[in-house]
Amino acid sequence: MKHNLLVLILSIFSITLFLWSCGSDKSDEAAMKIFRYNEAAGITSLDPAFSRNPENIWACNHLYNGLLEMDDQLNIKPSIAKRWKISEDGKTYTFFLHNNIYFHDNEQFENGKGRKVTAHDFVYSFNRILDSKVASPGTWIFNNVAFEEEFNYQPFEAIDDTTLKIHLNQAFPPFLGILTMQYCAVVPKEVVEHYKNDYRSNPVGTGPFMFKVWDENNKLVLLKNPNYWEKDENSKQLPYIDAISISFVKDKEMEFLKFLNKELDFVSGRDGDNKESIFTADGKLKKEYTNRVKMLTNPYLNTEYLGILVDDELDIVNKSPLKKKYVRQAINYGFDRKQMISYLRKNIGTPAEAGFVPKGLPSYDEEKVKGYNYNPEKAKELLYLAGYPNGEGMPEITLFTTANYVDLCEFIQHQLGEIGIKVKVDIVQATTHRELVARSKLNFFRKSWIADYPDAENYLALFYSKNFTPHGPNYTHFKNVAFDNLYELSQKETNDSIRYDYYQRMDNIIIEEAPVVILYYDEVVRLTQPNVENLGINPINLLSLKKVKLLD
Repeated sequence: MKHNLLVLILSIFSITLFLWSCGSDKSDEAAMKIFRYNEAAGITSLDPAFSRNPENIWACNHLYNGLLEMDDQLNIKPSIAKRWKISEDGKTYTFFLHNNIYFHDNEQFENGKGRKVTAHDFVYSFNRILDSKVASPGTWIFNNVAFEEEFNYQPFEAIDDTTLKIHLNQAFPPFLGILTMQYCAVVPKEVVEHYKNDYRSNPVGTGPFMFKVWDENNKLVLLKNPNYWEKDENSKQLPYIDAISISFVKDKEMEFLKFLNKELDFVSGRDGDNKESIFTADGKLKKEYTNRVKMLTNPYLNTEYLGILVDDELDIVNKSPLKKKYVRQAINYGFDRKQMISYLRKNIGTPAEAGFVPKGLPSYDEEKVKGYNYNPEKAKELLYLAGYPNGEGMPEITLFTTANYVDLCEFIQHQLGEIGIKVKVDIVQATTHRELVARSKLNFFRKSWIADYPDAENYLALFYSKNFTPHGPNYTHFKNVAFDNLYELSQKETNDSIRYDYYQRMDNIIIEEAPVVILYYDEVVRLTQPNVENLGINPINLLSLKKVKLLD
């Protein structure tokens, strides 16, 4: 406790000293506008090449920019690229960059001053994602770039300092959405190559905030970038706030108590028993909290699910009853999603009785993609076909989860037990859980997938055989020839109706083969202090603080 207090004092002192040295007329920390939030799961890297999980993505979004970005309505907007054009065949993208955007100051630049961003920086940054030595989990985003003789085997081409071309091997309509991902942020070669692996904790971007200090597992402090290039509609320079302070309290109950005590400005989601106490049965704020807390909600492009490793080349798969499709299907029929959402989520979210692609995307169609509903008799019939009548002779299976989802997993555990499926729930620390799943060390695990861009392809990519983790998002190691063929057809199809048909056929294969147990389609819930303005909310729950204001 003394150590944590000391670090907090030093962090506040360093922010104050920095601003004072820059000529600020603010004499103490109380006068600063510091936005405070907590990341219970921790942050593993500030390098955008490793922005795989939401915590890293949020931090990178504060520090970096890419060619493009998305607004809260998921419209693609210019960022460092002021405009772009696409060739008639859909295979060549040309971006025209702003000529007045600079990296944050760093001693690796001449005179320590941030230099101008050029198209060559994007060529370096994108090639770095594909570099096997970097081992970025985002290599899959560039599966469609063209390594062809026509372009000297270089898919990324700097025509001059402000013109960038990207060559694809086939038309791919979601590509602009991919370029909004934090993986595609621009980084400076000289800084990355100076710090090497330590760049993860010495980030330099172009974003609205710049790195100050990171005491891992305790606190991360980012300061306002005084040279940030974006302005608001009144030509006022962004961002409005002076700093961001991110803590790493693992206990979600403690996090919420800190929020109620005004030690945090914002919390995301509804995890934790204490937080449940402020909501009514239908998920609204109780009357006594309406003046103390602001609540924002929005449909969430997030599918919550249980993943099942199905790679028969792995020992943990061959030793498990989950290798049998009938068992996986029985689990899907064996619990009541509607009751789970009503009791445990206060009806925030939608029970997933369709496919893996969530409600809110254009290709979602619960009539064409019918998932699983609660049918214990059907589940028992499938167990019989699997060779486990009433669960007899079936070994216990272990479901790995994090503390935030224990209630959901215990609900499923209880209902599956009623049909003879014995489940043990094993709680794993969030960072460890994430890494074990990425390394295919867990056979049955809770997971979620939040859209990186608003196209069903982003969800179905989780089941494409060339996207096996750790270099892609296929955490279940699902492999199916018919699925792969449809996926590849969809990638080059520019007609939306035909592409959506491919998506629905793929989703039906996932339902049939059951490498996942789809739980629910989520809803974004943000709670803020009353003095927080312009936070915004969006279907991918991306946190952007460049326009946030903290009123006195």
